Amino acid sequence: MSIYTLNNAHGIELQVLDYGGIIVSLKVPDRTGRLDDIVLGFDSLSDYQRASPYFGAIIGRYGNRIARGQFTLDGRTYTLATNNGPNHLHGGLKGFDKVVWDVSPFEREDSVGLVFRYTSPDGEEGYPGTLRATVTYTLTEQSELVFDYYATADWPTPVNLTQHSYFNLAGDGRGDVLGHLVTLKADFFTPVDSTLIPTGEIRSVEGTPFDFRTPTPIGARIDQDDEQLRYGEGYDHNFVLNKGGKDGNADAPSLAARVFDPTSGRVMEIYTTEPGLQFYSGNFLDGTLRGKKGVPYRRRYGFAMETQHFPDSPNHPQFPSTILVPGREYRSRTVLRFSVD
Repeated sequence: MSIYTLNNAHGIELQVLDYGGIIVSLKVPDRTGRLDDIVLGFDSLSDYQRASPYFGAIIGRYGNRIARGQFTLDGRTYTLATNNGPNHLHGGLKGFDKVVWDVSPFEREDSVGLVFRYTSPDGEEGYPGTLRATVTYTLTEQSELVFDYYATADWPTPVNLTQHSYFNLAGDGRGDVLGHLVTLKADFFTPVDSTLIPTGEIRSVEGTPFDFRTPTPIGARIDQDDEQLRYGEGYDHNFVLNKGGKDGNADAPSLAARVFDPTSGRVMEIYTTEPGLQFYSGNFLDGTLRGKKGVPYRRRYGFAMETQHFPDSPNHPQFPSTILVPGREYRSRTVLRFSVD
């Protein structure tokens, strides 16, 4: 295994493994210029291999859940691993987070980066067709971290790639994230059943704990008596972005989310071509995982915002399609822009 380090002139430092494309460290300055690592993770590769809840990894072939590990495509039913209760999650038992990617570093006048390549063979984790995937991480001098996703397939197959870093803008291990102010450019979300599979409804956030259209602390309504919050033990839901890429092929990313930590002044804005964003508030962290320097990761010590197509889309024809067919290209871009306030 290899680890790669990227830096820019503003002090941002990114460390990434070829195993899973895992971001193990992301150091970003606060309002005083102090650098802190703002992603959750581990000190050793063995911890990632043994017990990681997808910390920092590339997710594929299909990010998020597929109901009962099954979908039907062109009249044939495909069966996938059920590794999350009754459902398939994040590509299965050995998804893209658990493979060693071929990595090519690059350096340009205004950026540095890494190109990750992996060929997923026909039938891997039950998915049809051979999928050739390329994911590029670019760190710019504008304090942006850009994720570009590209894939082709020789047979129709569902594809939904994303990045699964857990963030704490106050610094890794510095308590919970309930005071972070979140703004989501989403008028609707997709409600789920008790196993966190979308029901198929597109529901307005108006008058619900899911209304983040104005800056709202993560903890402001997270423990309200709401069925959806009970199902997720907090936020673990897909938000329908007001402006998202059509089928992962939009020309330019649009603003999806803004997160601000008042204690450090750090701001992270998320721009994407994707139609959805999964906001997860770290509800299932319970203190049993010990992260960097042995710090126990307790409940809600980090949040994830996974830009994506909607969960279980292969079983919901009304959702934007995730099916990649031969002769077409899967393209998606997400940008994390860092600043202080």
